[in-house]
Amino acid sequence: MGETALVNEKPVIKVQGFCKSYKKQPAVKGVDLSVERGEIYGLIGPDGSGKSSLMKAIAGVLSFEQGELEVFGIKVDSESAAELIKARLGFMPQGLGLNLYADLSVEENIDFFAQLRQVTPAQLDQRKRKLLGITRLDKFRDRPMKNLSGGMKQKLGLVCTLIHEPELIILDEPTTGVDPVSRGDFWAILAELLREQGVTALVATAYMDEAARFHRLSLMYDGLILAAGEPEFICRQAQGSLVELSAEPQIQALDQLKNHYSQVEAIGSRLRVFVDNQSSDQAAKTVSGLLVGVDIKAIRASQPELEDAFIALLRRQRLSEQKTNSHTVPRFDKPLLENQGIAIVARQLTRDFGQFRAVDQIDFTVRQGEIFGLLGANGAGKTTAIKMLTGILPPTGGEGQVAGADMRYAGQTIKERIGYMSQAFSLYLDLTVIENIRLYARIYGVNRDIIKQRIAWVIDIAGLTDVTGQMTAGLPMGIRQRLALGCALVHQPGVLFLDEPTSGVDPVGRRRFWDILVHLARVEQVAILVTTHYMSEAEHCDHLALMYAGRVISDESPTNMIQSLQQEAGQLLEITTDRPLETLALLKQAGFNGAALFGKHIHLLALDIAAAEKQIRTLLDRQAIRLIDSTIHAPTLEDVFVYRVLALENKERL
Repeated sequence: MGETALVNEKPVIKVQGFCKSYKKQPAVKGVDLSVERGEIYGLIGPDGSGKSSLMKAIAGVLSFEQGELEVFGIKVDSESAAELIKARLGFMPQGLGLNLYADLSVEENIDFFAQLRQVTPAQLDQRKRKLLGITRLDKFRDRPMKNLSGGMKQKLGLVCTLIHEPELIILDEPTTGVDPVSRGDFWAILAELLREQGVTALVATAYMDEAARFHRLSLMYDGLILAAGEPEFICRQAQGSLVELSAEPQIQALDQLKNHYSQVEAIGSRLRVFVDNQSSDQAAKTVSGLLVGVDIKAIRASQPELEDAFIALLRRQRLSEQKTNSHTVPRFDKPLLENQGIAIVARQLTRDFGQFRAVDQIDFTVRQGEIFGLLGANGAGKTTAIKMLTGILPPTGGEGQVAGADMRYAGQTIKERIGYMSQAFSLYLDLTVIENIRLYARIYGVNRDIIKQRIAWVIDIAGLTDVTGQMTAGLPMGIRQRLALGCALVHQPGVLFLDEPTSGVDPVGRRRFWDILVHLARVEQVAILVTTHYMSEAEHCDHLALMYAGRVISDESPTNMIQSLQQEAGQLLEITTDRPLETLALLKQAGFNGAALFGKHIHLLALDIAAAEKQIRTLLDRQAIRLIDSTIHAPTLEDVFVYRVLALENKERL
């Protein structure tokens, strides 16, 4: 099959005027959509934007009130029509392993789905061997599904969805909560299916950085499509420039820029500003001219990325209820403890569960006023490390200090001096917002004389004024997350632990959340330790410790991590050709093992760019593949993560 759809061929999916409501509450509001054969099409947007409802209707498992829906040229307007398309598609619902059976092994789950889909024994043996190989699950055939990591569950779910070789696969947020290595495996599988079988894929995601992986996409918000097309086209729709700068004092520069722009954020040592309707040169000059009394260390302007475009489009269409940076974060009403410089110390910290070592002699230090990230895959030991430092779990070995207290002997003292926001929200869903805050104020022992004042402060800092009387269960994810943060801050601690705090939150909510964290670190000098495998979130950290199999394998600033990778593996080369799938296969055969498909482009790391480009041109010329473009970029933190973890996995296989 060719790499592009035939000109006169009907779309695999055609949606016109689609509307879906739940109890008279509109979920999708008049959506139009078309997906061509052999295309990876993306639906990007936050929770509640309508992605899942649209995908379920396309899969034939959800009815709808208005509009027309065609799949494979068949009008899906009844249960009998829906049955005609189900054999030709595979649907993977949202949620880690929700389409799987917990007590069945990896192989038993695959066999069960193969039987449901009437796959013959001969076909099953061949397909199972291939899919287990490319997902790297072949060594885990006998492991029960309930004992798999999040990334492994998602890959098994994908294998079960693909076992009958569907023409169309519909995947609802398959990479949410999954580490970058497993996400890379997932995209490699899709690229292979596209090349070998010409499969069509409709994929939903909340990760804006995955947009480059799609041929085309739709940005969704509140049941509407804000923009649709190729990623580059949508970025141009934003009509503005992104200015990045380093300035000191950073917090002063940040405050000045917020007086003029609504789309400003601090990421580590950098500030990022979106300037509407100006070219790059104009935008850089304008931003420089607005800063008074600060030292600009570096400044550059460029085209916006998709997340910036998404937020700009929201602002222009007035769909976001609040400006990203319109909220002024209120100050603490009490001074911190004597600034001791060092807030958290881990020395040879170890934790065993029976014969399994979850954390293996880790060392790191966090200073007051520092945002420190523990970065790692699912099961790397991040959460276990936090639970030891906060006194929840006793260590098997090693020692640690938190807020000046020894974690082994001063559990209660530590709890009084820290705030902790767990990976699974510790809120009471059957209480209102204000009831949750009041409860946590009492748990943390806030003085009765100031409890009303402190509750008002939490409502202010977390931006909860309009929802104080609402039940927590009904809150959107972003607001619920800010409430959880506010509850962890109600006693105004000097040290804050956050365990994967923004997984699944939309870009607007995530920026608002980090706006608060930057204020806490820079102004109040709170030490913040955050665990994450969300790479754009890791960029906010001043320092990172990369964990793998319970060990710390790298401990540097984000900038130094990227520089180290550049010295070891080189720059990122982006290749664009007229036949990207053939190009990808060709490059892998030639030894470019890290090559990966990003929409219509291919990314790879190369130490000697000139030699790599020469080799690639020769390979392409032999196959009469036209090289359209070749550009060089700096690697990202995701490249660092994937390279380091895969290098260790390969080493352990030897």
